[in-house]
Amino acid sequence: MYDSACRRCPRLADFLDRVSVRHPEYHNAPVAPFGDAAARLLIVGLAPGMHGANATGRPFTGDYAGILLYRMLERYGFSNLAEVSGADDGLWLTDCRITNAVKCLPPENKPVTAEIVACNAYLGAELSSLASGAMVLALGGIAHKAVLRALGLKQSGYPFAHGVEYALPGNLQMLSSYHCSRYNTQTGRLTEAMFDAIVGRARAYLDGQG
Repeated sequence: MYDSACRRCPRLADFLDRVSVRHPEYHNAPVAPFGDAAARLLIVGLAPGMHGANATGRPFTGDYAGILLYRMLERYGFSNLAEVSGADDGLWLTDCRITNAVKCLPPENKPVTAEIVACNAYLGAELSSLASGAMVLALGGIAHKAVLRALGLKQSGYPFAHGVEYALPGNLQMLSSYHCSRYNTQTGRLTEAMFDAIVGRARAYLDGQG
């Protein structure tokens, strides 16, 4: 599900090499999934952020996008912390695991299609490890499409929109949301109330599967 030495994307490998010169103290490598190995909720983001996951080595840790995410995860019982600071902050997740569609930092936070495709097998392995009745929470259109690609599904049959929910093969459920990025939250495209409702739906769905 993860290769700490993966360099199959030349553009990303080269970018990480250059970032490591400027920030040698950063993780500067593929970022592993984090959380409960037996989780029924798999959260799929886009890619590590420059001064977030690429620095700390943990998804959604150290940058703005994680502020809202971890607040909601703690509110609904998936996380022991509402605020995270780094890989040694004592965070643990319950029934939840977090990953990204692309495991390496992309320039300008924008992976190209070939990079999404190259990393898709790792996501596919993560999805195949989920138990029947699990839920996938896709944050943003790229994550949404990456999940469908990993499952061999036609994207036209499962269009992305905030709040859409689909039944997937293997008795999986996918719920999609706008990404909790700084841009989306500061422009009001995604409000705290909207994201609260999304994570609350995930909690209610899993509670009903118990």
